[in-house]
Amino acid sequence: MPTRNDIRNVAIVAHVDHGKTTLVDAMLKQAGAFAAHQQLDDRMMDSNDLEREKGITILAKNTAVKYHPKDGGAPITINIIDTPGHADFGGEVERGLSMVDAVVLLVDASEGPLPQTRFVLRKALTARLPVILCINKTDRPDARIDEVINETYDLFLDLDADEDQIEFPIVYACARDGVASLTKPENGTVPADSDSLEPFFSTILEHVPAPTFDADAPLQAHVTNLDADNFLGRIALLRVEQGELRKGQTVAWIKRDGTISNVRISELLMTEALTRKPAEVAGPGDICAVAGISDIMIGETLADPENPIALPLITVDEPAISMTIGTNTSPLVGRGGSGKGADAKSAGRVDRKVTARQVKDRLDRELIGNVSLRVLETERPDAWEVQGRGELALAILIETMRREGFELTVGKPQVVTKEVNGKTHEPVERLTVDVPEEHMGAVTQLMGIRKGRMDNMSNHGSGWVRMEFVVPSRGLIGFRTEFLTNTRGTGIAHSIHEGHEPWFGTLTTRNNGSLVADRAGVVTAFAMTNLQERGVLFCDPGTEVYEGMIVGENSRADDMDVNITKEKKLTNMRSSNADVAESIVPPRKLSLEQSLEFCREDECIEVTPETVRIRKVVLDQKDRGRTASRAKKA
Repeated sequence: MPTRNDIRNVAIVAHVDHGKTTLVDAMLKQAGAFAAHQQLDDRMMDSNDLEREKGITILAKNTAVKYHPKDGGAPITINIIDTPGHADFGGEVERGLSMVDAVVLLVDASEGPLPQTRFVLRKALTARLPVILCINKTDRPDARIDEVINETYDLFLDLDADEDQIEFPIVYACARDGVASLTKPENGTVPADSDSLEPFFSTILEHVPAPTFDADAPLQAHVTNLDADNFLGRIALLRVEQGELRKGQTVAWIKRDGTISNVRISELLMTEALTRKPAEVAGPGDICAVAGISDIMIGETLADPENPIALPLITVDEPAISMTIGTNTSPLVGRGGSGKGADAKSAGRVDRKVTARQVKDRLDRELIGNVSLRVLETERPDAWEVQGRGELALAILIETMRREGFELTVGKPQVVTKEVNGKTHEPVERLTVDVPEEHMGAVTQLMGIRKGRMDNMSNHGSGWVRMEFVVPSRGLIGFRTEFLTNTRGTGIAHSIHEGHEPWFGTLTTRNNGSLVADRAGVVTAFAMTNLQERGVLFCDPGTEVYEGMIVGENSRADDMDVNITKEKKLTNMRSSNADVAESIVPPRKLSLEQSLEFCREDECIEVTPETVRIRKVVLDQKDRGRTASRAKKA
């Protein structure tokens, strides 16, 4: 078959924080993608604000570099897909792999293969893609290169890789310094026989297959991602499999339901470095973007109008976690952070979105670009069940909507169960934990409460222990905060979906109850002084609260209704201890993720652009008491 030797398509896959985006930065710089006077940021591919704040890649992105071979041959375009390393964004990984002909598997020289390494590698092997192994961060003081390579081979065997796939080339790199080598360096050192990524580029050219095509085949182009432009409208990112795509051309648009309509390509764009530039034609193997089709969706096909042949739809794993997202129903809806003073003035400037129609439209828009998400109707007209891969993916969606001005009520995360042979099965996770030896007992006890079973344990002799558990997904909701507390902030935990197993039974993951405000008002320092002995408070003095809002964590197992707005009574008498200053323990501020972990079944979270509050689903104290007494009798 004819081959296009002027192009290579490769995806970089790895576990979270093993250096994918840093390596892409170095490739862009060394391939001459930027002028000498340009100011360059670190992690240029992480363009999303949330990606920069959290230090992770959330959205799969593509870039292209023009590589000039050292032998003076014609320049070769290398299309690079930077994929997320977190399994919660697996839909992005699957889309990225559908665009490429090989993958670079990046593994940390110290940490070795971790759960997300297994996840992304399994996807690549299932897609029958060749693999290049890159051992990154060889300069880490605790690097153990030989052991990590052996662990990677074991992982390939564990995932049933065939002989061709397991015979992979190995590159050693320090992406931060932009250095790669084919010769194994000493542990803890940068490769000494190279001063650039030239060995890495040459390995890509040698081992990534060039796209092949049938010269007589009709046009076929697969839509793998979507973007938007203020001038061009919706942009579809696609890979041309066969034939040629031209600007102004009329093509057949084969939709997900099988219907076909003819559309015109109003604009054709090709990626160079980090920008898209107008082009006239895209051939087989090219990754390009087209505009002019307003309702196009991921997985659909653009084909020859005379002979339309659809490509297979992109399939993703089933969601494992769900939560209810609805309009804000609290007494402070639309009133900003505290509902008073300066916050109220700033609240008026925010474009608040508080209606059910606005929330539903936003969730429908999210479905267009996020193939791993599901939105289901509920009994209430102003709330919807949103299902996703994991807690982090749903928290990212809520945080994004919050920054766009939405006010939401979010329910406690739940697991999505399945019926198998008449029995309820729930999703389970494979959890890998790295902890210092002295915290091993605390972690084992923590996992025992959450019904996790230990599958494997290894001690590398460096004072750290690696343990693998199989644990129900329910058991990991609220796990991270307690885990970091028990390990003094030193533990590292990563999990990946492992399938479904029979229902594990009742789990008690939070031992402490809540301190619940019993009336509306403003938090006073006097009331906080008296209440801080009862537990940990979440509010500052001056914060406006309402009945049913959770203002702290009780030191006991049951909930306690408290008056946090109580004021000190003033008299006309003075005593020797009247003006003694009381010290207030600084309140614990919960982030959105921590609030989701803290939430119980009868609680939910109020999310606004300014603040996150935890509240009871039923705000009225008497109604909650009646509900509890009825539950006991039942």
